[in-house]
Amino acid sequence: MRAPLFLISLALSSAACSDGAEYAEKAGVGETATTTANAPTGEDSAAEPYSSEEETDRYQFAYSWPSEVAGEPELAALLRTKADAMLAELRGEADEDWNSAAGQEWTPRQHSASEEWKVVADLSGYLSLSGHLATYSGGAHGMYGMQSLVWDREAAVAMKGIELFNSPVALEQALGKRLCDSLNAEREERRGMKVEEGSEDMFDKCPGLDEANVLVGSSNGRTFDRITVYFGPYVAGAYAEGDYELDFPVTASVIDAVKPEYASAFSVNR
Repeated sequence: MRAPLFLISLALSSAACSDGAEYAEKAGVGETATTTANAPTGEDSAAEPYSSEEETDRYQFAYSWPSEVAGEPELAALLRTKADAMLAELRGEADEDWNSAAGQEWTPRQHSASEEWKVVADLSGYLSLSGHLATYSGGAHGMYGMQSLVWDREAAVAMKGIELFNSPVALEQALGKRLCDSLNAEREERRGMKVEEGSEDMFDKCPGLDEANVLVGSSNGRTFDRITVYFGPYVAGAYAEGDYELDFPVTASVIDAVKPEYASAFSVNR
């Protein structure tokens, strides 16, 4: 089985002094380009997940979404457009890297990009998704992250989770002290030391939700009653600390921060 892209990225970053041939060997890169896809076909296409992979000596690409997305043709078309754009950008950057190395005594490292969409909540009117992204472009290490997408089934509109709220600041105020307290508790556990109150260190401060991705979830299958605040690498801590994923129940104050047109989709977590 081929190694996931993020593992390949880690393998590449751990061998920063190796040459291109060694990178290719570690990543299992062959000389022949390969493309595989599992696209929905036949009468049961609406229930089939989608996945696509493409690999050459210059890049490796993977993109997928679950069957719930396949059941929403307009959403599937939107994600296919995103996938095409990601692949085009990956190819362009890889080609630029290889072209600049022409005639040189070094071989660029294989680039990679992948995104896997997963279901966070599947409600009658909305489908909430998380997109898990990983990229590598030849540096010391790859990058990764998670993004939010909420599909409004009636309006056939895709939006970020934070767009269900009046503003990032409104949700930030609704969460209040819980946001920073939860983040600092995670920081202290990972760092093994207390976060000093009033510290001017950028990784000790509490980032605003304009720097986060907000996912909306459900524990009852009927309404959104929980949210996740996601801070990617370098946002709330150094790269070595990883990302921060903080979960909160929906409260009355959180519902007050929701845009009126989406308020009926939320309930207090009991």
